Amino acid sequence: MSNDLALFEQAQVPDYIKSAELDDLTKALGGAGGMRRISLRGKKFRMVVNGEEITKSNSDRLNIVVVNGTRYVSRKYYAGAYQQGESLPPDCWSNDGQTPDASIELPQHSNCQECSMNIKGSGQGDSRACRYEKRLAVVLADDINGPVYQLALPSKSYFGRSDDNKAMPFEQYAKYIAHQGYNINQIVTEMRMDDDSDTAKVTFRPLSFLSKEQWEVAKRQSNTPEAKSAVVMTPYQADNANKSAPKLAAPASAPVKAEVEEAEEIAEPVKRQTKKAASEPAPKKDLASIMNDWAVDDE
Repeated sequence: MSNDLALFEQAQVPDYIKSAELDDLTKALGGAGGMRRISLRGKKFRMVVNGEEITKSNSDRLNIVVVNGTRYVSRKYYAGAYQQGESLPPDCWSNDGQTPDASIELPQHSNCQECSMNIKGSGQGDSRACRYEKRLAVVLADDINGPVYQLALPSKSYFGRSDDNKAMPFEQYAKYIAHQGYNINQIVTEMRMDDDSDTAKVTFRPLSFLSKEQWEVAKRQSNTPEAKSAVVMTPYQADNANKSAPKLAAPASAPVKAEVEEAEEIAEPVKRQTKKAASEPAPKKDLASIMNDWAVDDE
């Protein structure tokens, strides 16, 4: 290494600089701090920064800590057919799943529930053209102090129910953790690809508790601008998906973009009027005991 870089050897760096984070100026000039996300395309965990794939995992599992999330399930709609390799912004989307974002020039409808793109059969086969999506902000379990990633879960990875508490869709998993009396950001979560699914689908299970120090870091991460922006879609994100992509007019009916990460539609969740307990996870034994039981399963 050149002697010109001796300045950056750790022994030469003052303590106050070692603990300092990159400021907005440095991020802007150095190209750091861009949107980071974990993609599930091709049944691989892919790390993507500013739309460019940086690396992909060789494993079907990834350990994360969930640091933020929105209470809503968002929606997104593509009017055109998917072309391999393209990265187009949605033609219509909703962060709260109820009304289109105010920035959309040609919304499909003023109310998502009444939209024709929300009718079964408007998409491929018996599916809906407008897709559900749950957005989370996560950090890697082995780098809790590191970058915050956006994780957008398709409906198959969010809705549904499993009798196997080692492989739950995220909605069931989050309820399960809450039912045990723990915060989700206190736990290392294993995210695993479902080998039985034809398309990218992940399941979740708890692995271990964070230390007190790690939990403090996770809580701080939840309040960062990166964690807050990761859970919503903004006009900037949509416009920068592909700046050269033309805007599509709102069609009365149109072929639907077949998303790479989600080819199947699951039933829209229905709010039940009775048997409320049936939608909640059944009481389980102590979570720590369960994680101890699992510790020998995957050797």
